[in-house]
Amino acid sequence: MSGSTTGQAPSAWEDAVRWLRDNPETQRLVIDGYYDDPLIGAAERYRSSPEWAAIRALLDGRCGNALDVGAGRGITAYAFARDGHTVTALEPDSSELVGAGAIRQLFGQAGLPVQIVETFSERLPFESAAFDVVFARAVLHHTTDLEQACKEFYRVLKPGGLLLAIREHVISQDEDLPKFFDIHPLHHRYGGENAFLLSRYEEAIRRSGLDLVKTLAPFESAMNYAPYTLQELRNQMAARLFSSSAKLAGLFAKLLSVRLVWSVVVALLNRTDHRPGRLYSFVAVRRG
Repeated sequence: MSGSTTGQAPSAWEDAVRWLRDNPETQRLVIDGYYDDPLIGAAERYRSSPEWAAIRALLDGRCGNALDVGAGRGITAYAFARDGHTVTALEPDSSELVGAGAIRQLFGQAGLPVQIVETFSERLPFESAAFDVVFARAVLHHTTDLEQACKEFYRVLKPGGLLLAIREHVISQDEDLPKFFDIHPLHHRYGGENAFLLSRYEEAIRRSGLDLVKTLAPFESAMNYAPYTLQELRNQMAARLFSSSAKLAGLFAKLLSVRLVWSVVVALLNRTDHRPGRLYSFVAVRRG
């Protein structure tokens, strides 16, 4: 959903998404990634999703100037604008399908104002302390200079401003990166994916001057496990564990709905989950 910030040729990402849309076997990925048309319908679906509800909860009534980094088709920028924010969409790809052209189409159809800036996140063309929120969905793992990007986020945030960097690919060791490339559905099409160690993200955020408030593990927030709802996630876990018995799977899914049981399961998964490319999200604040 987010635009590449690596300097990758825009046509490569657009071609990859076109392949995804044209392939009958990948239509679920198209829907889950909000690459379907009409674009405004996809944008409305995202705004009503559990992922956006989790983001809205973290914003906690905060509203003002929002910078959407790697805005892609404009889905999250649209959600910010509909919720009353003044939105700047940073998207280096000019594509009518997956980039700035799509954002113009979406906001024009919706009749919403937006400022679109076609550049990369490592050198932001904005004054310091310009934004109340910097939002980056699946962006940090694409950066050519993670530390510099985080410094720029710090610089353009107002004191008290919030950074939300969500759905970032994590690996447990450097040797896992090729494994992640092998399983990613589009990396073989455009070669633009990447992942970092969890510590690398956290250190880059802290060294920028930002206060890292929360690191959300894969099963701790809908921002990470979307497009599943929480109940769908529990059902899937139960079905995989008891694949030979639908009855046992149903009973276990109900058990997972008990808050204490779910908390224990999530804590266990956080310690044992080493899937290459699993998703984490980060919440940080500029204190001064």
